[in-house]
Amino acid sequence: MATMTEHVSKRFDSELESLRSRVMQMGGLVETQITRAIEAFVAGDMDRMEQVIGDDDQVNSLEVSIDDDCAHIIARRQPTAGDLRMVMAVSKIVTDLERIGDEAAKIARMAREIYKRDRLQMPRLTEIRTVGDIGVNMLRDVLDAFVRLDVTNATRIIREDMAVDDHFRGILRQLITYMMEDPRTISTALDIIFIAKAIERIGDHAKNIAEDVIYIVKGTDVRHIAIEQVERHALSGDA
Repeated sequence: MATMTEHVSKRFDSELESLRSRVMQMGGLVETQITRAIEAFVAGDMDRMEQVIGDDDQVNSLEVSIDDDCAHIIARRQPTAGDLRMVMAVSKIVTDLERIGDEAAKIARMAREIYKRDRLQMPRLTEIRTVGDIGVNMLRDVLDAFVRLDVTNATRIIREDMAVDDHFRGILRQLITYMMEDPRTISTALDIIFIAKAIERIGDHAKNIAEDVIYIVKGTDVRHIAIEQVERHALSGDA
């Protein structure tokens, strides 16, 4: 009987490890999408824009497949405590990853429209590359925090989202100035605002994943809580 129980436990551990690996596979694909989308926008690379848009279907398929795995694990294994939190959190994390993929595709579509229209009237915004790099790094770091169940880095990422919001407001002010100085840039500037907003939303989704990591480890839902309170709770020794 003990041998059977041990076998079932090892099989369950293997299923959870496979689940985590598939989340990382999806996260890697989404990270590549964001990087390509921002590089395509900066360089005016139409082929890369189309590639990002086309890859979105693969991200969507991974979300559906991983969600299905979560449902089967809950039905078969009836996990409890930390294992249940892990499966529930994975289901939420893949939703945020899918939405990050959507934002990457949106960046590529907006970039395509800008370059089709008139690239000569496009404001050159190094700030887009800067905030885009922050967004990519946030995603990379939060996936690492997920693998390591690292609440310290998860908490840092939640605070970092505030910096992305500040960058977005700065880009918005800069583009409003462009539009006031030269009305011919209005259409393009509005598209760039959509791109900046998409990057800001990527930061929001990375923050959501960081909150899920804290939930897995601490068992506490820290959504809608002030960052100072999150830091006090997450960095305490209480599990």
